[in-house]
Amino acid sequence: MTTATRDRLLAGALAAATVLVYLPSLQHGFVNYDDNEYVLDNPPVRAGLTASGVVWAFTAAHSANWHPLTWLSHMVDVELWGLAPSGHHLTSVLLHAAAATLLFDVLRRMTGDAWRSLLVATVFALHPLRVESVAWVAERKDVLAAFWWMVGLWAYWWYVTRPSAGRYALVALAFVAGLLAKPMVVTFPAALLLLDVWPLRRPWSARLVVEKLPLLALSVAASVVTFVVQRDAGAMATLEGLPLGERIANAIVAYATYLRLTVWPSGLAVFYPRRPLSPVTVGGAAALLVAVTALASWQARVRPWLAVGWLWFVGTLVPVIGIVKVGDQALADRFTYLPQIGLLLMAAWSLSAAWVMPVTAVATVACALLTMRQQAIWRDSVTLFTHTAAVAPDNYIAETNLGAALLERGRADEALPHLRRGQALAPAYAKVHVSLGAALAATGDGAGALAAYAEAARLAPDSASPPFNAGLVLAAQGRLDEAVARYREAIARDPQHVNARIGLGMVLAAQGRLDDAVREYEAALAVAPDDAAAHGSLALALDALGRHEQAIAQHRTAVALAPAQPFARYNLAASYAAAGRTDEAIATLREALVLQPNWPEARADLAALEAQSHGASP
Repeated sequence: MTTATRDRLLAGALAAATVLVYLPSLQHGFVNYDDNEYVLDNPPVRAGLTASGVVWAFTAAHSANWHPLTWLSHMVDVELWGLAPSGHHLTSVLLHAAAATLLFDVLRRMTGDAWRSLLVATVFALHPLRVESVAWVAERKDVLAAFWWMVGLWAYWWYVTRPSAGRYALVALAFVAGLLAKPMVVTFPAALLLLDVWPLRRPWSARLVVEKLPLLALSVAASVVTFVVQRDAGAMATLEGLPLGERIANAIVAYATYLRLTVWPSGLAVFYPRRPLSPVTVGGAAALLVAVTALASWQARVRPWLAVGWLWFVGTLVPVIGIVKVGDQALADRFTYLPQIGLLLMAAWSLSAAWVMPVTAVATVACALLTMRQQAIWRDSVTLFTHTAAVAPDNYIAETNLGAALLERGRADEALPHLRRGQALAPAYAKVHVSLGAALAATGDGAGALAAYAEAARLAPDSASPPFNAGLVLAAQGRLDEAVARYREAIARDPQHVNARIGLGMVLAAQGRLDDAVREYEAALAVAPDDAAAHGSLALALDALGRHEQAIAQHRTAVALAPAQPFARYNLAASYAAAGRTDEAIATLREALVLQPNWPEARADLAALEAQSHGASP
């Protein structure tokens, strides 16, 4: 067997093992942590790949981020798979497998050592710290940016073998693609400088730095855009809210924690809340970092991979280590996606040749087993946040999202204690008040629900969710004028809030303002043309206006979009009957009864229409 054949087989085995280990995630659903915001409740993404969606991807600062390539990837998924979660998970798994395979190939080419390269790429692919990035649809940005990072490394190796403007342009293009997927890759030029030292061993000169200046300019531009977007979205903590000293202390402990989780990945959670740090904890973490830094510096000439790997780890974490604080987490598994490669380089090249293959075999089995166990936690929102609350207690995100997930399953009584716990832990967190309001409404406490929504509206004055939910409660109580005001407030905050427009249309229809209701439904469909509820509601309003043929067209669209929904067919049958199309009404009612056989109203209507069709008195 030639070396080239062996290396191709190793690359194929790595890709296959990665896909196999992550295959169970294709059975998982979406989770209620950012997946809604990124995909399920995001009209431009739900519409698939459209011209207006492409414009939106490059111009919108949605979810406090600007990453147009990530949005486009989600749109392509919807185009290919619709909203079936298995397809979205499959894309992430394939991107991750491709990134791991490219990492193996480029390390092999740069170092000439296939087995150590395989060890690094295998642990990178299968380590349980990767699960969050791969199994969480909303973290598509991680696997997509990493794929382009690896393409950029490969292009850089190709450029170094024979420098040319065209090959450099390929490096820059891959880097731009990575930045458009996730700005965390701004450290790419610095990583290339490290690779110049080892393993490429390029003679050190100012030319190497000058060579990276165009890439550095791209990093600066991406950093400025990201800073402005996250600042304007209110996602960035102020120094008044989180002093610099606390940020530095948290960063020191986070670095040490990432080291520990690499070696001993236990207690992994989707959200780690910030906690007070004792001087002993911070001092111990700092001592560990100083010790590793001293070791890497001492061995820099003899074992350059130690210094390169350590600087890779420390440097690539800088954008997310928390000095510039975005979000409320103390650290995150996903932040290790690229930085951990540095630690793996240190370990793999420190092994003697005799130990590389057995360590690779043991690491592969151990990581695969741990990752499959960790992956199961991501099956659904209840499983994910039950686990998170257990391993990271006093966790307001876990309590809030667990409560919301239980509520979505109709278990409002079980949801309430978790939501009250989340409220107690983070009284300024608007989302917990929204979910608490929904749980109170579901248990019959309308007044409590309205109070919770009012508090959420105060805490998040730009969010459409609190007034929309208040509108639902007011409409259910028959307080229609107040409901109209809340729905209009939600629409003013978010003109693309489809459900607010549908809710407003329903209240206007109940008030007899049918023409106004039609306009709201049409506005909803302009944003979400595939929304079955909007088509059905518009059809009902058109029926009430006597415009039965137009109503039939809308009902038929609603049936096509929701073929398993018997009420859509029932309403279509009513439109057929009103238009005098009795035979079609009868056929449609029979279809509805196939879907829901025990339906007295539908059976009575069918009997009446059949009697009418035969000329008998109903």
